[in-house]
Amino acid sequence: MSSQDTSSTGRKKKNVIITGASRGLGKATASLFAANGYNLYLTSRNEVALYKAMEELMLIYPDITVKAKPYDLSIKENAIAFGNWVLRLGISIDILFNNAGSFIPGSVHDEPDGTLENMVNTNLYSAYHLTRTVLPKMMQQKSGHIFNMCSVASIKSYSNGGAYSISKTALLGFSRNLREEMKPHGIKVTAVIAGAAYTDSWASSGIEKSRFMEADDVAKMIFAASQLSADACVEEILMRPQLGDI
Repeated sequence: MSSQDTSSTGRKKKNVIITGASRGLGKATASLFAANGYNLYLTSRNEVALYKAMEELMLIYPDITVKAKPYDLSIKENAIAFGNWVLRLGISIDILFNNAGSFIPGSVHDEPDGTLENMVNTNLYSAYHLTRTVLPKMMQQKSGHIFNMCSVASIKSYSNGGAYSISKTALLGFSRNLREEMKPHGIKVTAVIAGAAYTDSWASSGIEKSRFMEADDVAKMIFAASQLSADACVEEILMRPQLGDI
């Protein structure tokens, strides 16, 4: 066992798998877990941004393992391939954060044809197929924690939400069903129902940064939920900016 597999206290380090990890909420969450001694296994579809994020994390946190491999998880075969890549590493799967997602604004009555398929493939099927690939390993462990990045759009309809809101509502349904299924197997499932947190995608919106939550706010709640005893599970994390939805 290498020094990167154990902490300074001699305890075996835990492993976190994060999708959509090259920026925004995924990168913020990766940084927080890394700061607390977790090994990281990351993916995103932007190869350049992913490897840049990996290099930054390795430089800041040299005592952990950081591995990354780019995949477009909106493609079923890629989601399965990433899951199998993780499995071949032979690591315990302690935390899986299904964060990969995208947003296309529009309304059901006039959004371009194919928008729903795009949103469902990216925001729902990526999590569904990756989770199904690694679940047998987690069930064998009888432990682990799955976080799914939902949205306030999962619980509240709004103008210009369209297919995005539909896909995030479905992701929340997936999370709730998975939570019930995994109870007997010792695996926790948490839906992260988050409002607007400031990331690069909001930079050109013209909205004051102070109107948003910080990406670190969401990361801190995910980390806190992951630290509870085996007998407690935070089923849903609901967060909004102080002044409400944007």
